[in-house]
Amino acid sequence: MSDLIKTMAVSASGMKAQGTRLRHVSENIANADTPGYRRKLTSFETAMADRNGVSLVKPGPVRLDQSDREKIFDPSHPMADETGHFDGSNVDLLIEIADARQAQRSYEANLKMFDQARQMTSSLFELLRK
Repeated sequence: MSDLIKTMAVSASGMKAQGTRLRHVSENIANADTPGYRRKLTSFETAMADRNGVSLVKPGPVRLDQSDREKIFDPSHPMADETGHFDGSNVDLLIEIADARQAQRSYEANLKMFDQARQMTSSLFELLRK
């Protein structure tokens, strides 16, 4: 396998991993006001390709953020306890937006690397045809 194809494989795995991360961030934003919701955290792992010896990136297991959830006072809420409080979510929209931007920029960087490798491969094939 050529180095350009390996580069494309690594970039594609990075795009897939960042896409997964972006999906979890969007789920967190969508559930920011859901009572009892815990923020999902994504980590990345290195996966070796079978026969190529290329280190790829893959999303690791999804973990739930164990930080304290916000206590909300609303005695009329169905989930309120005897004191009138219930657990909100532990999603901070500022953090989620920052994570979304970081994932987007990383995705774009991987996309540019993929496109550059594709263009170089295409140019190489054109040279070989002549």
